[in-house]
Amino acid sequence: MRKKKKIEILKESFGALKNDAFNFDSIGSYFKNNSNSESFHILSDKTCNDLDFEELFMFLDRTNSKVGQQYLYNKLRSIPAQSEALEFKENLIHKLSQDEQLRVNTQLHLDKLSKTEAYYIASLFQGEYEKAPWWFFVIRLLSFTSLLSLLMIPFNAKMFFVFFGTFIVNIGFHYWNKRNLYKYLGSIPQLLKLNSIAAKLFKVSEFKEINQELKSSIQVLKQVRNRMSFFRLEANLQSEFEAIFWGILELFKIAFLLEPLLLFGILKRLDNKRKEIENVYCFIGEIDALISIASLRKGIDYYCIPTITKSEIKAEKVYHPLIPYCISNTIEVNEKSILLTGSNMSGKTSFIRTMGLNMICGLTINTCFAEAMTFPRLRIYSAIRINDDLINDKSYYFEEVLTIKEMINNASNGKANLFLLDEIFKGTNTVERISAGKAVLSALSKSNNFVFVSTHDIELTDLLTDEYELYHFSEVVNENKVDFDYKLKPGKLKNRNAIRILEINDYPDDVIDEAIAISKSLDQLTIENKHTVS
Repeated sequence: MRKKKKIEILKESFGALKNDAFNFDSIGSYFKNNSNSESFHILSDKTCNDLDFEELFMFLDRTNSKVGQQYLYNKLRSIPAQSEALEFKENLIHKLSQDEQLRVNTQLHLDKLSKTEAYYIASLFQGEYEKAPWWFFVIRLLSFTSLLSLLMIPFNAKMFFVFFGTFIVNIGFHYWNKRNLYKYLGSIPQLLKLNSIAAKLFKVSEFKEINQELKSSIQVLKQVRNRMSFFRLEANLQSEFEAIFWGILELFKIAFLLEPLLLFGILKRLDNKRKEIENVYCFIGEIDALISIASLRKGIDYYCIPTITKSEIKAEKVYHPLIPYCISNTIEVNEKSILLTGSNMSGKTSFIRTMGLNMICGLTINTCFAEAMTFPRLRIYSAIRINDDLINDKSYYFEEVLTIKEMINNASNGKANLFLLDEIFKGTNTVERISAGKAVLSALSKSNNFVFVSTHDIELTDLLTDEYELYHFSEVVNENKVDFDYKLKPGKLKNRNAIRILEINDYPDDVIDEAIAISKSLDQLTIENKHTVS
């Protein structure tokens, strides 16, 4: 693609969603192999599944390189212990948003790392290298024999047979090594590009502050550049099918066993340069992630930079970015947690997810989908989307029990947590569900924890009024349709519309009549039980 056309596309696409395929095995590989030991909290696979993290990532990701994409994914799943260099990063995001020339020039460099092979760069500082076998001295000996016999041919023609015999033996070792070589044909040429791009971007004054010590890492990798260039040549030849030149070069490499000698020599050097490779990788990843955040903010109606406090949660006009035309809501949480009631599809679970993902984005990329948000630095756990585990012979209820048990353990560890739950213990009977639910929710809300939980059990609202603020979502049932306003309202839900919804969907009259009669008798029984207890 011509550079001029590429520049036009970059300018037009700033603020827009990507139109790419997402391979999350490759995107998430850097995160999975990264220890993130210094992080405040790592989002679990369970929480990511509950909050539709992959769909969220596809919305947030506006990176230009595969390195930046992997780095952004890791950033979103690793809540930092503190917001480091926040003012500098915000200033740089602003600069990239306003200075189109700087942004586009940077994107042109980053785009050179947009091929799939760039995903493999991280393996050069995270993975194990192939080790030379114990008998590798044989390869050195054969290479020396080939060279010596070739040089001796003008003096002794019989040395040709030595050279030819050695060449035949070398063929076996050469193609034995191909398997090792192919593992690095993608990553090492991309590492050369990465280092070259980093060297150019480090000259930009705005980027030097990201890592002022980067120059030494770049220089260290440049020292092995000439040897690594062999892989770039090999990769290009393989892809361009330059048959004649490739054939001659292949014979030359077989004769002197150049591939195994170069490969294991380079791998030994790179094995000692892991930190330098990672420094360069993170430098490029950070720049791309900042451009991505700038593009994200450009493409949404409104956002805010959150305020991190110690004791309260506030959200003004907060919304879910993945829901088209999402209705925003406002909430303030101080000493008590939040218990939501409402019918199905009224908005309870979506609101819980909204709060969860906004806190994740606020703590990781300093961006919330709201007019204003305030919240503490919290560890986030969820029990929203739970399924039977048939392979391991675990029922829905047992899976939920294990998930919530982990929450209870975390609730009492003295750290601040956010617990997100939807319809607690819905896999068991009513009496035990309410009893166990009350006990668990009381335990989770203690200490510095915040809980957002939804329920259909109105009885829980009476049992938890001292510990939870009550809110609800409601709907209006007309003659032949149900209208939801998706607005959060204080207090518990008072209207019941489930049987009415059955009626407008043409359930048989005898079914409706019996349901109404049973409902009235159960309500009367509940009232009598309350009077008895009081």
